Amino acid sequence: MKRPILIISIFFILLAGCHNTQSNSEVVEESNEEKNISLIEKLLTEADNKNVDFMDEVCAPDYKYYFPSNSEPINLEEHKAFWKGFNQAFPDLKHSIEDIYAKDDIVVARLTVRGTLQNEFAGVPPKGQQIEAGQILIIRFKNNKIVELREEADLLGFYQQLGMELKLKENK
Repeated sequence: MKRPILIISIFFILLAGCHNTQSNSEVVEESNEEKNISLIEKLLTEADNKNVDFMDEVCAPDYKYYFPSNSEPINLEEHKAFWKGFNQAFPDLKHSIEDIYAKDDIVVARLTVRGTLQNEFAGVPPKGQQIEAGQILIIRFKNNKIVELREEADLLGFYQQLGMELKLKENK
């Protein structure tokens, strides 16, 4: 009877000794990654709720936004103005996070955005067009603030859903 108790006691002592093998720096890193993911989830929720001013709280003063059709990044105020126009054209716009990952100071999110064109956008008149497009965001943090957001989006699919066509340029 003493032998099973001894074996069980040794097992629990070993288990307790192996309880936490992570270093303090790994624990801090993990909590920063979770914090960054939560911040991006909150940012997208606020964007869906038309609160673009929330960006002032989470973005650094030297924030840069990179979008596929822009050759140069835009700053925070320009990005907020872009979002206000987008929200006006698509007042029911919603983001769905399909996947989100964090490593160190980078968060990568794969999204689906859905909405209905209810006001003119890029010269396209509203006819109730429903859009659904994929997006990938790569967000870099520094000192707990977003300093860079890079977006890749299915712009061709987006514009086709609005009723636009792709055609070859005429040679001159």
